[in-house]
Amino acid sequence: MAATTEQGSSDLCRAVSSTEPCPALEIGGGCGTIAEVRVLVLNTGGTIGMVPQSEGLAPEANKLAGALKKIPILHDAEYAKETNLYSRLGVGEDTLVLPRSKQNKIIIYTILELSPLLDSSNMTPAEWDKIARQIEINYEKYNGFVILHGTDTMAYTASALSFMCENLGKTIVLTGSQVPIYELRNDGRANLLGALLFAGQFIIPEVCLYFYNELYRGNRVTKVNADSFSAFSSPNLPPLAKTDVDIKINWETVWRANTTKKFVIHTDVNSNVGLLRIFPGITAAVVKAFLQSPIEGVVLETYGIGNAPNNCPELLQELKNATDRGVLILNCTQCLQGTVSLVYATGKTLMDAGVIPGADMTPEAALAKLSYVLSKPGTLDEKRKMLNENLRGEITVVPVGTQITLKDSKFIQEIAKYLFISCKEELAAVRDALVPPLACAAAKNGDLDVLKALQNLGGNLSAGDYDGRTPLHVASCEGHLDIVKHLLISGATVYAKDRFGATPLLNAIKFRHQDIIRLLRETGAHLSSQELVNVGTELCSLAVNGDVEGLRAWHLAGVDLNRSGYDGRTPLSVAKAAGLVKVTEFFDSLP
Repeated sequence: MAATTEQGSSDLCRAVSSTEPCPALEIGGGCGTIAEVRVLVLNTGGTIGMVPQSEGLAPEANKLAGALKKIPILHDAEYAKETNLYSRLGVGEDTLVLPRSKQNKIIIYTILELSPLLDSSNMTPAEWDKIARQIEINYEKYNGFVILHGTDTMAYTASALSFMCENLGKTIVLTGSQVPIYELRNDGRANLLGALLFAGQFIIPEVCLYFYNELYRGNRVTKVNADSFSAFSSPNLPPLAKTDVDIKINWETVWRANTTKKFVIHTDVNSNVGLLRIFPGITAAVVKAFLQSPIEGVVLETYGIGNAPNNCPELLQELKNATDRGVLILNCTQCLQGTVSLVYATGKTLMDAGVIPGADMTPEAALAKLSYVLSKPGTLDEKRKMLNENLRGEITVVPVGTQITLKDSKFIQEIAKYLFISCKEELAAVRDALVPPLACAAAKNGDLDVLKALQNLGGNLSAGDYDGRTPLHVASCEGHLDIVKHLLISGATVYAKDRFGATPLLNAIKFRHQDIIRLLRETGAHLSSQELVNVGTELCSLAVNGDVEGLRAWHLAGVDLNRSGYDGRTPLSVAKAAGLVKVTEFFDSLP
């Protein structure tokens, strides 16, 4: 755990860089500190790990880790040896380490193979459950997750996981390749490396898909090319990030869970769903046959902006009969790009039949959303309402009412005038440079109005100042519960660490803000095993000084107060030896 001194709040509340670093184990000190971060790679199969067999390419178990160790760009054997990595971390040969990144981070990744490894054509909701459960089991052990997956159904899995992973606060990246990684010329090495860098270096709390130098929102992609390395497209949303000479992240686009709830998974999605594509001459009999039990949800792929024939009353009646008996039907366009609208009469007749407009969702996302919503508790009307809501950034929402823009901001305009800035990109750069310190100052002063104004400018309230401190760090130090609540429901991450390795939870512990500790814990904040290395000694120090409130803060944060200090004694034994009755009574009151 990185050391923090018991200074005043104003000294400790320093301002973070424009990126959001993952929690990490700090090695060394000062500006030369190396941060070790852990990433779990779930290998589900797919082309990336396939080898030629008599019947064609197929996945081979227990081969990938050994092969990757022979690739210097994907495994730094010298670092592993010099730092005694395997015995120090207690890990096996399935753990590898990337060379040090530009961000001075060492990404240590462990490969966990699901059994059996599959060609993605064989993926089913049962495999989605397996993946989600492994993420849940390992959620607090790793900083990020990479899922190796075949390309054919990767968009379906990415969409499904985006809904199944509720209140997500860490980065999950799916990737794979068009050519096996064992071949001389392949795209697997670059895709795996990029996915690891995003999962290990940044907190992008989404289920993402990384392919051919671009990071996409997982529920916005579709596979568009079977022969090219550029296999995926995100038709209605720009990439979240691009890896050119530098990694460029569009933080404004990143989706954040606006909640104060912990990460949970929702499994056992409803499989009684299907895709029905409208085509010229489709008959009412075909539609009727498709909509029979056990079908409970259908993605109806229509023409253009959501049109279907309105000169076939029998067909429309079959759709209405199905919606009347509770079948949920989502209207999505067959076009690669665009959104469902009610401009034409042929589109309005579908809505009159009870069909729900699917906005600009991809068919993959619409199908996954139907499966998810149908498996949730609630009435039919509540489920219809959920389908219209933007649950994970799967649809584009047009803001209602006026919104402050950069051009409306007199403050930004005046600064731009002195800096001779006029173009949109430069104005945005000025905003992004100013928002973090201003937001941290507002958080320190408890000024919610200023935070909201910065947010309306498009400012990222999860970004940190030059020291890596986010507004959530500062508010947690100062004890501003209302500010902490607003930041959390605005998507601020509880996992950000500042330059000194402190999280908002650690800040709240140090300053004994119990309500904030409780709220952060409810949202999923936790202390890693690395952060708890010297906690026993800290607890003993609090005990011998009679600091019950300090002990209570650590207890509320989920720390076992029976940890021993450097001399092997527990805080309770220290308190008893010193005759500290209040401390002893506090320990006796614990469950």
